[in-house]
Amino acid sequence: MFSRRKPPVPGKIDTLIARSTVLQGDLAFAGGLHLDGRVVGRLSATPDAAAATLWIGEAGCVEGGVEARHVVIHGTIKGDVHGTERVVLGATARITGDVHYGAIEMTLGARVDGKLVPISPSSGPAAADDPLPSAPGGAVPLATFDPARPQA
Repeated sequence: MFSRRKPPVPGKIDTLIARSTVLQGDLAFAGGLHLDGRVVGRLSATPDAAAATLWIGEAGCVEGGVEARHVVIHGTIKGDVHGTERVVLGATARITGDVHYGAIEMTLGARVDGKLVPISPSSGPAAADDPLPSAPGGAVPLATFDPARPQA
């Protein structure tokens, strides 16, 4: 019932970008991509890649946005992250940009300099100005919330 085992991120590594590689320009991929090198540009899964998974190793660095169904980050990203199904942030993850996620897992030590934006399964990305997008009856700023007084 209270298992510490986490479900594995699905997929297998089809492509490896090694530590000594620097790629300049946008890259579209299908399947699994593991990045230990550096990409100056956008990494995105092709629209028809239903099981696309992106792994960014501790030495991996992306200067641009990333987009895939599953995103696992242990390195550095300077740009927005879009994980339509799941985003996993390891202890060495450093993100400068917004993280859009279907589900998120963060390990102690991960750092995000930006917003965490949940993606609603039915309506697409949630409004960035809505601090509690799934709050029943609408969002209530915590500074004005009084549990003894019912909300109108």
